[in-house]
Amino acid sequence: MTTPFYVSPQQAMADRADYARKGIARGRSVVVLTYADGILFVAENPSRALHKMSEIYDRIAFAAVGKYNEFENLRIGGVRYADIRGYSYARHDVTARGLANVYAQTLGTIFSSGGEKPYEVELIVAEVGSTPADDQIYRLTYDGSIADEQHYVAMGGNADQITEQLKRSHREGLPLDEALRVAVDVLSRDGSGEKRTITAAQLEVAVLDRTRSQKRKFKRVVGAQLARLLGESASGAADAAAEGGNGADGDGGSGAAGETSEE
Repeated sequence: MTTPFYVSPQQAMADRADYARKGIARGRSVVVLTYADGILFVAENPSRALHKMSEIYDRIAFAAVGKYNEFENLRIGGVRYADIRGYSYARHDVTARGLANVYAQTLGTIFSSGGEKPYEVELIVAEVGSTPADDQIYRLTYDGSIADEQHYVAMGGNADQITEQLKRSHREGLPLDEALRVAVDVLSRDGSGEKRTITAAQLEVAVLDRTRSQKRKFKRVVGAQLARLLGESASGAADAAAEGGNGADGDGGSGAAGETSEE
């Protein structure tokens, strides 16, 4: 009888963490930062069908990088949790902190289980408050760890370099157009600092806007509004959108261009 190959628990966890980190790093980055009237979400994503950021509840939004099918399952679960809790108790009982705790338990259980691979995802759960001081941004990693972020956060791709650039560029109380330009500027720089051009057609942008009169504060920024905020001409943005939407640079059925099933 052969002796089973032994792997220490520490080595097994290290291998699982390395596997998840490599999968996440292949995806394009997402930047979340505060601005004067709320929280801004920006990602390089040419697909118009597969979103990296979505509404969860009235004041709460979700952003993710990694395997699309995995974080989409988590998003759907979060929407169900929020709907059930809001219906069972009250709408103000649905909070980003509560949702982040639910996601942390799910990701932690999957990561520590030997029966399935870890999720190759990182998540952000954000809630816009009545004032800037009440805004909340939580970052969750593949192993269920939670970080309470202040003012800005980046994940996926070259997130460390982007975070360093945000530290230098971001300041509290930025108007929306300036905050968007800061986000696009840091996303357009590669690991060596070289800058490339990112057009409106290549971006997915959304906000949690505390000034909206509706209970639902989530809003996607698209089309002419996005072009105007970026300083692009409306006709140029329309031409770029037409080129980006012809399927050549889309996600196909599983992810953004060049990333197979990673988002």
